[in-house]
Amino acid sequence: MELVVARTFAYCRVSTSDQTTDNQINEITGAGFSVEPKRIITETISGSVASMERPGFSKLIDRLEDGDVLIVTKLDRLGRNAMDVRATVERLAASGVRVHCLALGGVDLTSAAGKMTMGVIAAVSEFERDLLIERTQAGLSRARAQGRTLGRPPALSEAQQAEVLKLRSENHSLGALAAKFGVSRAAIQRIEKKQA
Repeated sequence: MELVVARTFAYCRVSTSDQTTDNQINEITGAGFSVEPKRIITETISGSVASMERPGFSKLIDRLEDGDVLIVTKLDRLGRNAMDVRATVERLAASGVRVHCLALGGVDLTSAAGKMTMGVIAAVSEFERDLLIERTQAGLSRARAQGRTLGRPPALSEAQQAEVLKLRSENHSLGALAAKFGVSRAAIQRIEKKQA
């Protein structure tokens, strides 16, 4: 029976071109991981970009196979927030890739201890999502209280809308009115619905 040795990859990311990934690479080798230079993926891209939208990380995902190991120095190298990190780790785990994070003591995030850690991350991601919803709702309420009109501005002025309604009552077609006012048929229908 042939023994298959796991391939080890490292993903190192910095946000700006005046930063370097050297410290991350040194940290990984200092922790005892031996990574061939061709398997060290470095990338300069903002952490605000979701992991799967990063060119370097996307290419890495295509290279990883069942049994491989991916090393990162910190969780924020993997994703922009807890939700992104969780989705990334789950995707890698589903492909049979073990993910080690040095900042968490080198724990494999797909192991039992790692799954517990990911459970905490999942709780944090849910908390982040709830906070975002709360802030959005608070912002909308504040805007309404200040008398701001929310949503997309109407395509036609009040006078044009009145004219549309008048012409529709005279049996002008949706298509003819849409062409006349330079809007979609759906826009004409919305005006009618609002009036109903």
